[in-house]
Amino acid sequence: MKPDEIDALTALWKETGMSSSLIATLELGKRISRLHLLFEQAVKAELAELGLTYAEFDVLMALRRAAPPHRMKPSELSKGLLLTSGGISNVLQRLTAAGYVEREANQGDARSRWVQLTDKGRRVAEAGLEASSRAYTEVTAGIPEETVRRAADALREVLAPMSRRRYR
Repeated sequence: MKPDEIDALTALWKETGMSSSLIATLELGKRISRLHLLFEQAVKAELAELGLTYAEFDVLMALRRAAPPHRMKPSELSKGLLLTSGGISNVLQRLTAAGYVEREANQGDARSRWVQLTDKGRRVAEAGLEASSRAYTEVTAGIPEETVRRAADALREVLAPMSRRRYR
């Protein structure tokens, strides 16, 4: 197996006397971060061709996934996408101006509004999903499907116990 940029760090960590278990944990974190960056850069490049930011795409996808009638409150979007209320407000303003989402009064709560995709927004969401799929396919090109599957399964096994923990 060809060494990667993380292997250079590993050699330095070994020189400092770090334990093998800590080194393995650091390698895992660094490689996950590197994978995330590669996927994110590829997706952002594809989305830019559609005139979408990553945050806008996330909102469109969240609305697309929402249970019928496919609408959500801004607070639900904010919480689910880990965006601040100001951040979600800015994204929703841009998506509304582009004609991708519309807001309507929430009959059950006069203080909040519903956000839902327009027909144009559904079409752009589908185009964004195709663009995202192309990006992921491009990043993993040349890697056997079995290798990707094993990595995904191994990461699930690592992530499951971590997901139960709460950090401040």
